[in-house]
Amino acid sequence: MLDVFMTEERRKFRREVQDLVQSVPRQLILDMDADKVEFPYEFVREAGRRNLLGVRFPAKYGGRDLKWVDELIAVSEVSKLGVPFACLVSVTSIVGEGLNVFGTEAQKKKYLKPLTAGTQWAGEALTEPRGGSDFFGATTVARKSGGAYYLTGQKRFVVGSEGADFFLVFAVTNPGAGRDSISAFIVERDMGVEVRHVYGLMGCRGAGTGRLVFRDVPVPEENLLGKENEGARIFYKLMVPERLLSGGMDGSRAILELAARYADKRKAFGQTIRSFEGVSFKIADCITKLDAASALAYAVAKTVDDGVGTAGYQRRLVSEVKKLCTQTGWEVVNDAMQILGGIGYTHVYPVERALREARLAMIWTGSTEIMNLIIQHEYYKEILAKGIEGRDIEGDVSLTDAELDEERIYDSEPIEEQPGR
Repeated sequence: MLDVFMTEERRKFRREVQDLVQSVPRQLILDMDADKVEFPYEFVREAGRRNLLGVRFPAKYGGRDLKWVDELIAVSEVSKLGVPFACLVSVTSIVGEGLNVFGTEAQKKKYLKPLTAGTQWAGEALTEPRGGSDFFGATTVARKSGGAYYLTGQKRFVVGSEGADFFLVFAVTNPGAGRDSISAFIVERDMGVEVRHVYGLMGCRGAGTGRLVFRDVPVPEENLLGKENEGARIFYKLMVPERLLSGGMDGSRAILELAARYADKRKAFGQTIRSFEGVSFKIADCITKLDAASALAYAVAKTVDDGVGTAGYQRRLVSEVKKLCTQTGWEVVNDAMQILGGIGYTHVYPVERALREARLAMIWTGSTEIMNLIIQHEYYKEILAKGIEGRDIEGDVSLTDAELDEERIYDSEPIEEQPGR
């Protein structure tokens, strides 16, 4: 499905990313999954050295002035290493998006440039212990005094808690103002950020995911990102890379290929198991779903690249990408394990690791249920605002107008009693 979006320049770019992926030692992947690595500095530095981080950003800040489609190509290839590696590449894009769109020139030079170079790393501090999906229910506060803000509170599930040089932190600056209550800050680790716990995760290990504590951490006012109390604008902007890039993490495609090749070799009852419909039909279902999800992801990437539609329209589409692609990835890896049978549940193949990693994708950056809320909300806004376009099919029925009036009842008004009854 990708070929329709490919150009010779993009093929060359994909080969660059493939070379990076090929260069990663197998032992690093294994050590990360075994929790022997707190943060893969060598991978980040090598990706930066090859100019493969933050590829959408301007060249003067270390990027390559590329498009969303290009970034999906990169994330798709990196996903073959596993979700943690793709997540690390994505974090550069997410935090970098905030810096590139809302940052001052000084902030871009100080933070965005080393981020894309891989010489510094950033963490995105959104989620709170009592918050989860309730972003605007944040309790981390930033109190201004003199020329600084003092941050107090906690954030958790921050990728790169171990390893990050600075964090993009959202905190309350205007309590009780709803979506106008939050501001965004660039907080350097050395300003006093405490890492209190690095989580033992089911999968996606080795990227230093942990909990941060802020105890009156002084942040200079020049480290306010954007304007005070306008953190919501930044948050919504970051949700585009957050969710769109989840659609590029299609490492399950490599897992399906592994399963298909296995089915072409493994014999039972005197023939290869691909000969059995119970296996071959699973392969057919999986590749169909993967191609459909991939087509949506790249089409939406081009939609965002070209600035098509309203912000709400794009918000719906990227939410659809996140929902469909992460669910598809989970289903495909499950089916791949079923095709391999018992051996798929062991360390002999990387399928069991992929299964553990795929589960997280349906939770992070907004769960599938939150995606459903956004999708239906934006869809209703669209159809109710524009009215019916083209043919109105509601009237294409055999009933008369009188019968339709009698049958099409939209509320629960009581039926009037007839006199004498």
